[in-house]
Amino acid sequence: MRGLSFRSLAFLFLIAFLVWSASFDTCNARRGRHWRHGRGSNSVSLSKKNNKGNSHRKGGHPNHHNGKPKPKPKPKAPSHNKSPPLAPAVPTKPVYDVPPPSHHSSVFNVKDFGAKGNGVSDDTKAFEAAWAAACKVEASIMMVPAESVFLVGPISFSGPYCQANIIFQLDGTVIAPTGSKDWGKGLLWWLDFTKLKGITIQGKGIIDGRGSVWWQDYPELSGKMPSIKPTALRFYGSFNVTVTGITIQNSPQCHLKFDNCIGVVVHDVSVSSPGDSPNTDGIHLQNSKDVLIHTSNLACGDDCVSIQTGCSNVYVHNVNCGPGHGITCVSNITVRDVMMHNTMNGVRIKTWQGGSGSVQGVLFSNIQVSEVQLPIVIDQFYCDKSTCKNQTSAVALSGITYERVKGTYTVKPVHFACSDSLPCVDVTLSVIELKPVQERYHMYDPYCWQAFGESTTPTHPPIACLQTGKPPSNRPQSSPDACF
Repeated sequence: MRGLSFRSLAFLFLIAFLVWSASFDTCNARRGRHWRHGRGSNSVSLSKKNNKGNSHRKGGHPNHHNGKPKPKPKPKAPSHNKSPPLAPAVPTKPVYDVPPPSHHSSVFNVKDFGAKGNGVSDDTKAFEAAWAAACKVEASIMMVPAESVFLVGPISFSGPYCQANIIFQLDGTVIAPTGSKDWGKGLLWWLDFTKLKGITIQGKGIIDGRGSVWWQDYPELSGKMPSIKPTALRFYGSFNVTVTGITIQNSPQCHLKFDNCIGVVVHDVSVSSPGDSPNTDGIHLQNSKDVLIHTSNLACGDDCVSIQTGCSNVYVHNVNCGPGHGITCVSNITVRDVMMHNTMNGVRIKTWQGGSGSVQGVLFSNIQVSEVQLPIVIDQFYCDKSTCKNQTSAVALSGITYERVKGTYTVKPVHFACSDSLPCVDVTLSVIELKPVQERYHMYDPYCWQAFGESTTPTHPPIACLQTGKPPSNRPQSSPDACF
């Protein structure tokens, strides 16, 4: 009995050991299978949820096991009707079919940095602080909220160490100070954006330069203002600049200026200042290329669009201009689908005596003028002073085309004043239909001096003063890529 009992006990102990070993392996197998299953299932679930636009479930892990191991788990992933796995692991970099929404941390509201927005308190430092924060975050938004008026002094929003693609969201109103002490001896700009990449200013807000104190003397308000007047909004040395939706009004001088910029888009912008406000260009371009301006209303006291030295590949279309001095162009320019009302000039090319370089490849197309003094102008004797010295050197002009220029004028339909030493050549006129506002009054006839080209269709009135062919002493143009 004892022997049998001992052998029986030994046999039972062996059976127990084998059973225990099998249970240990099974447990480990369940744990390993469940961990792998959870990792794989979570990746698939994340992709599906994000494809549907849903966010992750908030809170702790789902508790569908109730703390107990589930017997004999199936090796296949559960269907979408079953609960998610016990311990989902979120991938470090989930893949989205569409970009995720901007995080709140990338929006920098100027009011969060102390701006009052009451139109009286100086909010300059708050704007500086908000920009300093936004500058560090790529694709950030600097928010100027609606229904507030922010008094901001001269300020520079500058790079070059700022991150790219910053949005300046302007929905409120920004006003300039009117005290002479705020401007010192004079500054060239008020709001300045310098050396930035992918900068955008957008919104329904207003930039108000309150320029009347500069145009006239109001000693009771501010004392005598400096002789140097600032541009309201300037971009310098920047790439891929967009300005859209905003209104710029009553600038002391130019409203919107781009200097040394590449890749500029301006659309759905309004510029507004009195027709007699001095030197208040709407949009001023200098040393900039690849520029598109369209679908905007420009009313100012000087040129609606002024394109000056070093510009190329500029396209202007669907712009309403007036009051103002019209559109002044210089090189490699296309101006199309523009309406002008009550302006001094329509489409004008002006160069200074004594200049050098060339203007070529300029197209004015589908220009509608109404009560414009001089609809078509080339002036190589431009002078912005009371007297200018006559000089023989000049900028060479060639390849200027005017097509479908129609409407009414109040002084003279065409004025071509070209240089004796470098006459205008390859001037082309097509479908020109210009009538005086009042037929019964005698207006000036078209005027041409040293202008050569052709009319490809009959013009109204006839522009017989345009000489056909080329001048006898026509010389090669210098610096064909320059514009002045």
